[in-house]
Amino acid sequence: MTTSTRTSAVDTGEAVFAAKQVPTRAVPAPAGAAAARRAQVREAVADSGLLALSCLISYWLATTILAHVHSGTADDLLGGMWAAIATVFVLRHSYHQSIAAALSRMSATLVSFALCLAYLVFLPFHAWALAVLIGVSALTATLIGRPEDAITAAITTTVVMVVAQLSQHDAWQQPILRLADTAIGVAVGIAAAWTGLRFISASKSQQEGAQHDR
Repeated sequence: MTTSTRTSAVDTGEAVFAAKQVPTRAVPAPAGAAAARRAQVREAVADSGLLALSCLISYWLATTILAHVHSGTADDLLGGMWAAIATVFVLRHSYHQSIAAALSRMSATLVSFALCLAYLVFLPFHAWALAVLIGVSALTATLIGRPEDAITAAITTTVVMVVAQLSQHDAWQQPILRLADTAIGVAVGIAAAWTGLRFISASKSQQEGAQHDR
């Protein structure tokens, strides 16, 4: 009885040891997971390419339009940058998200436009005025029922006022120019979102058709 028990224990230990020595093979990832990963990479590349192209168009339009309307290399470059930023802000993963972002961007810009224009028409740049207008921009956005736009309004006011200090001649024009830049960037972003949605829908239809044929 004792011998049988010991033998069984030894056999069991040897079996466990032998099992540990058997090399284990990595379980390959399911084919569906690999396909999903490739689709995710393709989608990310397509989104990034669309964003890059949209920003290029925004930059080109803003710098070209400003070159005809307002002479000044610095203002032209700033306009291109501001339009490209607006496009980056607006272009989202879906058309509805892009529309919501466009409304947010334009409402914040309009708040900043009204306040900065009203100030710069009569007074030059001052540091205290910058601080006051930033606070008033955020407060105004909150009071009109768009508290989520308060930060964007404050950022836009900061840019407009600092650029007005750099371009002291006709500084009152800066709010108008930045509003135009933003409108260009927003329009391009919406157009890109709509185009991207159409492209994605067509691509999905082709994939579904190919799977159905199989």
